[in-house]
This record gives sequence, structure tokens and C-alpha cells, in this order.
Amino acid sequence: MNRNNTLLGVAAGIVAGAFWGLVFLAPKLAADFPPLQLSAGRYLAYGLVAAVLVAPSWRRLRGALGWREWRALAWLSFIGNILYYVLLARAVQTGGVAMTAFVIGLLPLAITLVGSRDRHALSLRTLLPSLACSALGLVCISWQSLAASGWGSLTGLLCAGGALVSWTAYAVGNSRWLARLEHVSAQDWSLLTGVVTGLEAVVLAVPAFAGDTLAHTGADWLRFAGLAGAMALLCSVFGNSLWNIASRALPLALTGQMIVFETVFASLYGYLWERRWPTPLEALALVLLVAGVVTCARAHHADARKAPARPQPDVDAEGEGSRMTPMQHG
Repeated sequence: MNRNNTLLGVAAGIVAGAFWGLVFLAPKLAADFPPLQLSAGRYLAYGLVAAVLVAPSWRRLRGALGWREWRALAWLSFIGNILYYVLLARAVQTGGVAMTAFVIGLLPLAITLVGSRDRHALSLRTLLPSLACSALGLVCISWQSLAASGWGSLTGLLCAGGALVSWTAYAVGNSRWLARLEHVSAQDWSLLTGVVTGLEAVVLAVPAFAGDTLAHTGADWLRFAGLAGAMALLCSVFGNSLWNIASRALPLALTGQMIVFETVFASLYGYLWERRWPTPLEALALVLLVAGVVTCARAHHADARKAPARPQPDVDAEGEGSRMTPMQHG
């Protein structure tokens, strides 16, 4: 990992978080549409936009990918998009926003811990200051909400935990496939993920829209379509492509830390929406979250300066090998 790759990866991760943070405004802008419809609409639009953008490269990509790659795309699309969002929506409905945000906020810690087990990865002792900042920031940003609303139902907690496991598995698997497929660009892999997700979203759309008993005007549906299209283009196409660039440029432990920028930007958008400044505890949380990323990046940069060049990651035939070197996150 060199300095240019690190800067590129960090910049891509920050901008991806800025795009992903917009997803949290969608329920506010379309409060009269249930989460399942927002999810189905977003991913159907994602699939359509991705299909249009990938069409010029379709013949080349079809020849470059085998059965294992397509199977991996189907699996990653399902656990990283469809399953994750369904579990997330269910957790919010049954357990509340505060509890769900707290559990999902463990993503950076979970992915960083998984990444620390990779070959040539930094030790947990070296990553401890970064993990401590992230954990403290998470506690600060969740403390007031949890005190106000509690943990909610057991079903909600289990669904939030399932969403955490689902997206952690996606982030790890996606990074490892990107490290293996050097002949496929990060953008092409993201667009292919979008096409497969769109096909899977057709199945999700059946229960989402078939039993809809709510009355919506033509203007409501136009607003819904515009919102779904905007989320597909900004959050899925642009956001996922940038995340894949970050995943290819950064070690997994550092990539995991970059997810905090989704929380940071989502919080900033929320303050703008509510037309207020963050409370002192919220401001402290944001500072600690960013400090965790900076500390992690500095540790990896210091390690790269004193370490010799390292070989590319070892990935098994299924693309999910447990050993990988620092590498270059749909």
C-alpha cells in the first residue's frame, strides 16, 4: 500500500459515505411509502440504470467472468443489498431507530476486527487507539437515543444483528473478490452488482407492491419514482463504485473504518433537515468517529513506510480465502 493509493482510497471512501448518507433522508422525503417499497423501488431503479451503463461493456465482461464470479455477484447482491435492507427495515419497525442505529453502527468495528486477522494486517494492539475512538464515538452518538427509547423488541434486536452480520459478510467478500479480479474495474463490478440486484429486486417488488392498499396520487408516484431514481444513481451507482475503489486501494481493516463516514454524513444531513446544530455529545461523537479513521490511516501509513513490498492476496478457488494482504468496497 503506497501513499497515493491510501489517499485515493480514503477520498473515495469519504465521498461514498457522503452519498450513502443520503439514504437516511429518503424515508423523510417519502414518509407515505413503506420501507419495503422504497427498497424495491431503489433496487429496481439501480438495476435499470446499471444495465444501461454497463451495456457498452457487456460482451467483454460476459467473457471475462465465469460461473464462480456470477455466483459471487448473486450472493453479494443478495446479502449486501436485498437481505441487508429488509432486515434493517424490519429492525426499525419492530425495535426502533435508536436500537437499530446502535447495532448497525458496529459495522466499522466488525469489519476492522475481521480485517485484522488477514495476513500482514496490523495487530489489534496497533489498531486499538482507532477502535477505541470509534467505540467511544458510537456510544456518544447512541446514548441519548437509547436512553429515550430503549432497546425495543427481541425481534428487532435479532433483525438488526442479522443486518450487521449480512453487511459485514458483504464488505469482506466484496473486498476479496475485487482483490482477485484485477481484470475487472471497480466500476464494472459495481454495475454488474447493480444488474444482479435489480433482477433480485423483481422478486422483492411482488410483496412490496401487490398488496399495497394505500392510495397515492399521480404526483406521489412521480415523487417516489424520482426519489428511487436519485437513490439508485447517487447512492448505489456512484456510492458503490467509489466504495469499490476504496476497497481495492485500502487494507480491509482501514476500509472498515471508512464506513463511519456514512454515519457522519447521515448525521449532518439530519441536522440540516431538522435545522439545528448538533448537541455537545453529538459533536463529540462525530469528532471521535473521524479521529478513529485518521488514527487507523496513520497506523497503516506508518506500517507501509517501514515494510517492504508485499505480494498480492491469496484467495482460494471460491474467491473467499481467509488470507489476504493489504489491497487496493455495490
